[in-house]
Amino acid sequence: MTPVRKTRTTRRTMTAGRAGRAGRAGRAGLTGLLGAALALTLAAPARAGATPTAPTASTTASGPATAATTGPAAPASAPGWRLTPTGTDVRFRGLAAVDHRTAWAAGSRGTVLRTTDAGRSWRDVSPPGGEGLELRDVEALDARRAVVLAIGEGEASRLLRTEDGGATWTEAFRNTDPRAFYDCVTFLDRRHGLALSDPVDGRFRILSTRDGGRTWEVLPDSGMPAALPGEAGFAASGQCLVTADRGHGGDVWFATGGGATARVFHSADRGRTWTVTDSPVPGGDPARGVFGLAFRDREHGIAVGGDYRAGQPSPAAAAVTADGGRDWTPAGTPPPAYRSGVAWLPHSRTAALAVGPTGTDLTRDGGRTWRTVDTGSYDTVDCAPDGGCWASGEKGRIARLARR
Repeated sequence: MTPVRKTRTTRRTMTAGRAGRAGRAGRAGLTGLLGAALALTLAAPARAGATPTAPTASTTASGPATAATTGPAAPASAPGWRLTPTGTDVRFRGLAAVDHRTAWAAGSRGTVLRTTDAGRSWRDVSPPGGEGLELRDVEALDARRAVVLAIGEGEASRLLRTEDGGATWTEAFRNTDPRAFYDCVTFLDRRHGLALSDPVDGRFRILSTRDGGRTWEVLPDSGMPAALPGEAGFAASGQCLVTADRGHGGDVWFATGGGATARVFHSADRGRTWTVTDSPVPGGDPARGVFGLAFRDREHGIAVGGDYRAGQPSPAAAAVTADGGRDWTPAGTPPPAYRSGVAWLPHSRTAALAVGPTGTDLTRDGGRTWRTVDTGSYDTVDCAPDGGCWASGEKGRIARLARR
């Protein structure tokens, strides 16, 4: 189902919840590990309805796997998104890329999958007894340690942690305030992390950990600007609350929608105090706003969003900042439709990918112009420092960006 904003019950319980870096001159605009093969592939228009190739059958820990739905297969040698066999039909809105071989995905029905062989097989490492949880975000501290976020009103919002690759899980936090609804979680480094709740008493609520997610506490809201009427976060891609490169200070950002304007909040002190700026991504409706953020450093960021409703126009679905979010500029050529996830390509200062239900778009100029390069449906995208990029979404779809 498509993401829906929360109107107390309906807007909170359906599928969205509340709700690189520079190429050399003369080259295709992408450098580093992904190299010329990725540049050539993403520069070529995708065939209607196609994701570059279908995976071969494999077996997961939960039994024989079936490939996620795909369009007509391209030649096996063509680089691009390669669907991997997940063996499930749940929707994966939470995704964490550790490297080109290892990734975590979190989704509906309390499902958590983990791969360590570049997606050839996925192990079901779901928390026991969590079938009723709606998991919308996963943050991997490394190949064995991860934190997942379950969303929902009151006690449905929870944080669970594993230290052994998902063999065992510990509930680290359970929300007991019926007014709170948590949307996203992020980590600044391996010890410090934050989680975002929709407004309580007129201000967004921030949860903080200083021990790698073992314990959490609600931060005082005295440094948080007031929320607008109807304003909230979107739990659509695990990217409504983000940091820049881990280990580089206390900068963190979160995005909103549903209010009169879609806004971006910024903290430079690990969530204690915040500033807020209007974005040019349209708001003014519960279905519209900024759904995903990505910062390659503390200055350069991209915001994507729009109107999640199928068939509704999203005329300004992306914006960029070069000053840490103090000012935002609309993309000159934005993605053609709503986009919920975005990620900078490793080892490039100018290239990024944005994904949504109707396709994947590429920018080579830091988010100013975008071009659709694939029409497969994805909700979120994440790239690891070694160049491994992954995308996930509906019907069990998880894809790896393959070079050959």
